[in-house]
Amino acid sequence: MTGDSRLTPANARVVHADSAADHPGLTPVQGQPMQIAVPVADLRRAPGGPRDRQWLLGADVQLLEDRNGDCFVLGGADGYVGYLRRSDLGPPRPVSHWVAVRATHAYAEPDMKSPDRLSLAFGSRLHVTGHENGFHQTALGYLPARHLARTDVAHRDPLRTAGRFLGTPYLWGGNSAWGIDCSGLVQAALHAAHLPCPGDSDMQQALGHNRLGTAIRRGDLLFWKGHVAIAQGPHRMIHANAHHMAVVSEPIAGAVARIAAAGGGPMIAHRRL
Repeated sequence: MTGDSRLTPANARVVHADSAADHPGLTPVQGQPMQIAVPVADLRRAPGGPRDRQWLLGADVQLLEDRNGDCFVLGGADGYVGYLRRSDLGPPRPVSHWVAVRATHAYAEPDMKSPDRLSLAFGSRLHVTGHENGFHQTALGYLPARHLARTDVAHRDPLRTAGRFLGTPYLWGGNSAWGIDCSGLVQAALHAAHLPCPGDSDMQQALGHNRLGTAIRRGDLLFWKGHVAIAQGPHRMIHANAHHMAVVSEPIAGAVARIAAAGGGPMIAHRRL
């Protein structure tokens, strides 16, 4: 197989029917529509392998192969492929709202003192069936209405969205309020604005327009090899990083010097959306 394995909907046995011509000898499959049925699911490059990314509750996927509970899947939002456990998946269900705060809880009753059933991260998608006492009713329980937004409502300011994650622990391949990496932060911020965004920083370098060598503006994306940050203005940026092991805001000049001293090289791209 050729091409980027993260985006190639084929493994050693099956291929999505739309790409069958590029992979003779593999069994073409249409893919079965499914959804992520757990708060956070690890997408792995191979069964039992390392995490590539995470997908959140309600994300749409296509199931291409289920082999002893290891499911080869294709993501609907970013086209990534990889492996999930069968227990991470459920049938497609209607979606009307998404979690629009860093994290929230689902309660047994429309009362903050009732038992909490589970926690959901920013970007999780679910269906509201009723409203009572300031809570939205869902199949998972009652969630504070002010924590949810309709799926047609976008957070138009990616930088403001990224700021919601300040202090979130750094997690390689993470995409949630319980752990996020640099490219996951950018993807969460852009997806909330209803803007397309791949999940890894090397792919994100194709977004927008090249502005390397010009003055940095609020909302610009700044890249190093294997790393990305969002500019808060000409002198500060926000990013998830392994130095602080958290999402932080810091001076750009200081980060440039530190990354270079640690062997990460110079800034290699500056993109304006």
